[in-house]
Amino acid sequence: MSVAEQSIAGAEARGHGFLASSVGRKVIMAATGIVLFGFVTVHMIGNTQAYLGAEGFNGYAKFLHTMLHGAGIWIFRAVLISAAGLHVWAATTLTMDNLAARPVGYRAQQNVASTWASRTMRWSGVILAAFIVYHLLHLTTGTVHPNFDHTNPYANFVSGFKVPAVAGFYIVAQLCLGLHMWHGVWSFSQSLGLSHPRYDGLRRGFAYGLTFLVVGVNITYPIAVLTGFIH
Repeated sequence: MSVAEQSIAGAEARGHGFLASSVGRKVIMAATGIVLFGFVTVHMIGNTQAYLGAEGFNGYAKFLHTMLHGAGIWIFRAVLISAAGLHVWAATTLTMDNLAARPVGYRAQQNVASTWASRTMRWSGVILAAFIVYHLLHLTTGTVHPNFDHTNPYANFVSGFKVPAVAGFYIVAQLCLGLHMWHGVWSFSQSLGLSHPRYDGLRRGFAYGLTFLVVGVNITYPIAVLTGFIH
Protein backbone atom coordinates (compact mmCIF):
# COMPACT_ATOMS: atom_id res chain seq x y z
CA MET A 1 0.00 0.00 0.00
CA SER A 2 1.34 3.43 -0.96
CA VAL A 3 1.78 6.31 1.48
CA ALA A 4 -1.21 8.07 -0.09
CA GLU A 5 -3.40 4.98 0.30
CA GLN A 6 -2.26 4.56 3.91
CA SER A 7 -3.16 8.18 4.66
CA ILE A 8 -6.65 7.84 3.16
CA ALA A 9 -7.23 4.45 4.79
CA GLY A 10 -6.12 5.79 8.17
CA ALA A 11 -8.50 8.74 7.92
CA GLU A 12 -11.39 6.49 6.94
CA ALA A 13 -10.58 4.08 9.78
CA ARG A 14 -10.88 6.96 12.25
CA GLY A 15 -14.34 7.70 10.93
CA HIS A 16 -13.33 10.59 8.70
CA GLY A 17 -13.52 11.00 4.98
CA PHE A 18 -11.15 11.80 2.18
CA LEU A 19 -10.68 15.43 3.28
CA ALA A 20 -9.40 14.32 6.70
CA SER A 21 -6.43 12.60 5.09
CA SER A 22 -3.27 14.52 4.30
CA VAL A 23 -3.55 13.46 0.66
CA GLY A 24 -7.12 14.75 0.46
CA ARG A 25 -6.14 18.14 1.84
CA LYS A 26 -3.15 18.32 -0.51
CA VAL A 27 -5.52 17.72 -3.41
CA ILE A 28 -7.73 20.53 -2.08
CA MET A 29 -4.67 22.78 -1.91
CA ALA A 30 -3.74 21.85 -5.47
CA ALA A 31 -7.22 22.40 -6.89
CA THR A 32 -7.77 25.71 -5.11
CA GLY A 33 -4.23 26.73 -6.01
CA ILE A 34 -5.08 26.31 -9.70
CA VAL A 35 -8.08 28.62 -9.24
CA LEU A 36 -6.01 31.23 -7.38
CA PHE A 37 -3.09 31.07 -9.82
CA GLY A 38 -5.55 31.45 -12.68
CA PHE A 39 -6.96 34.54 -10.99
CA VAL A 40 -3.60 36.26 -10.43
CA THR A 41 -2.68 35.56 -14.06
CA VAL A 42 -5.93 37.05 -15.40
CA HIS A 43 -5.64 39.93 -12.91
CA MET A 44 -2.13 40.66 -14.13
CA ILE A 45 -3.28 40.69 -17.76
CA GLY A 46 -6.22 42.94 -16.95
CA ASN A 47 -4.05 45.46 -15.12
CA THR A 48 -1.93 45.95 -18.24
CA GLN A 49 -4.76 48.29 -19.28
CA ALA A 50 -3.08 50.82 -17.01
CA TYR A 51 -0.49 51.30 -19.75
CA LEU A 52 -3.29 52.45 -22.06
CA GLY A 53 -4.18 55.36 -19.79
CA ALA A 54 -7.27 56.34 -17.82
CA GLU A 55 -9.79 55.52 -20.55
CA GLY A 56 -8.55 51.97 -21.08
CA PHE A 57 -8.16 51.15 -17.39
CA ASN A 58 -11.49 52.66 -16.35
CA GLY A 59 -13.18 50.89 -19.25
CA TYR A 60 -11.77 47.58 -18.05
CA ALA A 61 -12.97 48.29 -14.49
CA LYS A 62 -16.44 49.15 -15.80
CA PHE A 63 -16.56 45.91 -17.77
CA LEU A 64 -15.75 43.90 -14.61
CA HIS A 65 -18.57 45.55 -12.67
CA THR A 66 -21.19 45.26 -15.43
CA MET A 67 -20.55 41.76 -16.86
CA LEU A 68 -23.60 39.50 -16.56
CA HIS A 69 -25.59 42.59 -15.54
CA GLY A 70 -23.46 43.09 -12.44
CA ALA A 71 -23.75 39.51 -11.19
CA GLY A 72 -20.51 38.34 -12.81
CA ILE A 73 -18.14 40.06 -10.41
CA TRP A 74 -20.02 38.71 -7.39
CA ILE A 75 -19.87 35.16 -8.77
CA PHE A 76 -16.18 35.73 -9.40
CA ARG A 77 -15.65 36.97 -5.85
CA ALA A 78 -17.63 34.08 -4.32
CA VAL A 79 -15.48 31.53 -6.15
CA LEU A 80 -12.28 33.31 -5.11
CA ILE A 81 -13.31 33.61 -1.46
CA SER A 82 -14.27 29.93 -1.35
CA ALA A 83 -11.01 28.88 -3.02
CA ALA A 84 -8.91 31.09 -0.74
CA GLY A 85 -10.73 29.85 2.38
CA LEU A 86 -10.28 26.19 1.47
CA HIS A 87 -6.65 26.81 0.53
CA VAL A 88 -5.86 28.45 3.87
CA TRP A 89 -7.80 25.76 5.76
CA ALA A 90 -5.89 22.95 4.06
CA ALA A 91 -2.52 24.64 4.57
CA THR A 92 -3.22 25.43 8.22
CA THR A 93 -4.47 21.97 9.15
CA LEU A 94 -1.58 20.26 7.35
CA THR A 95 0.88 22.51 9.19
CA MET A 96 -0.77 21.75 12.54
CA ASP A 97 -0.64 18.03 11.80
CA ASN A 98 3.06 18.26 10.96
CA LEU A 99 3.79 20.16 14.18
CA ALA A 100 1.76 17.68 16.22
CA ALA A 101 3.60 14.74 14.66
CA ARG A 102 6.98 16.28 15.55
CA PRO A 103 6.57 18.82 18.38
CA VAL A 104 10.34 18.94 18.91
CA GLY A 105 12.42 19.94 15.92
CA TYR A 106 15.39 18.11 14.55
CA ARG A 107 18.62 18.68 16.49
CA ALA A 108 20.48 19.28 13.24
CA GLN A 109 18.08 19.83 10.37
CA GLN A 110 19.31 19.03 6.87
CA ASN A 111 17.15 20.33 4.03
CA VAL A 112 18.22 17.84 1.42
CA ALA A 113 15.03 17.30 -0.56
CA SER A 114 13.43 20.70 -0.07
CA THR A 115 13.94 24.07 -1.69
CA TRP A 116 14.15 27.49 -0.11
CA ALA A 117 10.78 28.31 -1.68
CA SER A 118 9.14 25.26 -0.09
CA ARG A 119 10.64 26.04 3.32
CA THR A 120 9.25 29.59 3.22
CA MET A 121 5.78 28.73 1.91
CA ARG A 122 4.15 29.35 5.30
CA TRP A 123 5.73 32.75 5.77
CA SER A 124 5.16 33.86 2.19
CA GLY A 125 1.55 32.71 2.59
CA VAL A 126 1.08 34.80 5.73
CA ILE A 127 2.55 37.89 4.03
CA LEU A 128 0.34 37.31 0.99
CA ALA A 129 -2.76 36.97 3.17
CA ALA A 130 -1.97 40.27 4.90
CA PHE A 131 -1.31 41.92 1.53
CA ILE A 132 -4.57 40.67 0.02
CA VAL A 133 -6.56 42.17 2.90
CA TYR A 134 -4.68 45.47 2.59
CA HIS A 135 -4.95 45.47 -1.21
CA LEU A 136 -8.73 45.04 -1.04
CA LEU A 137 -9.06 47.81 1.55
CA HIS A 138 -6.76 49.99 -0.53
CA LEU A 139 -7.94 49.67 -4.14
CA THR A 140 -11.32 47.91 -3.91
CA THR A 141 -13.18 49.48 -0.99
CA GLY A 142 -10.91 52.52 -0.58
CA THR A 143 -11.01 52.21 3.21
CA VAL A 144 -7.28 52.87 3.63
CA HIS A 145 -6.84 54.97 0.49
CA PRO A 146 -6.67 58.69 1.42
CA ASN A 147 -7.74 59.92 -2.04
CA PHE A 148 -10.13 57.18 -3.14
CA ASP A 149 -12.57 58.04 -5.93
CA HIS A 150 -15.19 55.36 -6.68
CA THR A 151 -15.69 56.81 -10.15
CA ASN A 152 -12.03 56.81 -11.18
CA PRO A 153 -10.17 53.49 -10.62
CA TYR A 154 -7.22 54.71 -12.70
CA ALA A 155 -6.65 57.73 -10.44
CA ASN A 156 -6.83 55.41 -7.41
CA PHE A 157 -4.26 53.12 -9.02
CA VAL A 158 -1.83 55.94 -9.75
CA SER A 159 -2.19 57.89 -6.51
CA GLY A 160 -2.00 54.68 -4.50
CA PHE A 161 1.32 53.58 -5.97
CA LYS A 162 2.79 57.06 -5.69
CA VAL A 163 3.29 56.34 -1.98
CA PRO A 164 6.73 54.63 -1.75
CA ALA A 165 5.77 52.52 1.29
CA VAL A 166 2.72 51.17 -0.53
CA ALA A 167 4.72 50.46 -3.68
CA GLY A 168 7.42 48.76 -1.60
CA PHE A 169 4.90 46.54 0.20
CA TYR A 170 3.36 45.61 -3.14
CA ILE A 171 6.75 44.61 -4.56
CA VAL A 172 7.63 42.53 -1.47
CA ALA A 173 4.25 40.81 -1.71
CA GLN A 174 4.87 40.02 -5.38
CA LEU A 175 8.21 38.43 -4.52
CA CYS A 176 6.39 36.29 -1.93
CA LEU A 177 3.83 35.45 -4.61
CA GLY A 178 6.72 34.33 -6.81
CA LEU A 179 7.98 31.90 -4.17
CA HIS A 180 4.45 30.67 -3.59
CA MET A 181 3.69 30.27 -7.27
CA TRP A 182 6.89 28.47 -8.20
CA HIS A 183 6.61 25.90 -5.45
CA GLY A 184 2.83 25.74 -5.77
CA VAL A 185 2.80 25.08 -9.52
CA TRP A 186 5.49 22.44 -9.07
CA SER A 187 3.71 20.81 -6.12
CA PHE A 188 0.11 20.82 -7.33
CA SER A 189 1.06 19.00 -10.51
CA GLN A 190 2.68 16.38 -8.30
CA SER A 191 -0.33 16.22 -5.95
CA LEU A 192 -2.62 15.67 -8.93
CA GLY A 193 -0.48 12.76 -10.12
CA LEU A 194 1.18 14.55 -13.04
CA SER A 195 4.73 13.89 -11.89
CA HIS A 196 6.86 11.79 -14.26
CA PRO A 197 10.61 11.94 -14.98
CA ARG A 198 9.85 12.38 -18.66
CA TYR A 199 7.81 15.53 -18.01
CA ASP A 200 9.58 16.99 -14.98
CA GLY A 201 11.59 19.35 -17.19
CA LEU A 202 8.36 20.63 -18.74
CA ARG A 203 6.77 21.06 -15.30
CA ARG A 204 9.81 22.97 -14.07
CA GLY A 205 9.86 25.19 -17.14
CA PHE A 206 6.14 25.93 -16.80
CA ALA A 207 6.55 26.79 -13.11
CA TYR A 208 9.44 29.16 -13.83
CA GLY A 209 7.76 30.70 -16.87
CA LEU A 210 4.41 31.41 -15.21
CA THR A 211 6.09 32.77 -12.07
CA PHE A 212 8.43 35.15 -13.90
CA LEU A 213 5.64 36.33 -16.20
CA VAL A 214 3.11 37.15 -13.46
CA VAL A 215 5.53 38.53 -10.88
CA GLY A 216 7.63 40.38 -13.44
CA VAL A 217 4.67 42.19 -15.00
CA ASN A 218 3.05 42.95 -11.63
CA ILE A 219 6.22 44.57 -10.31
CA THR A 220 6.31 46.92 -13.30
CA TYR A 221 3.12 48.67 -12.14
CA PRO A 222 4.42 50.43 -8.99
CA ILE A 223 7.76 51.05 -10.67
CA ALA A 224 6.03 52.64 -13.68
CA VAL A 225 4.01 54.91 -11.39
CA LEU A 226 6.99 55.91 -9.23
CA THR A 227 9.08 56.74 -12.31
CA GLY A 228 6.25 58.71 -13.92
CA PHE A 229 5.78 56.35 -16.87
CA ILE A 230 2.19 55.82 -15.70
CA HIS A 231 0.77 59.11 -14.49
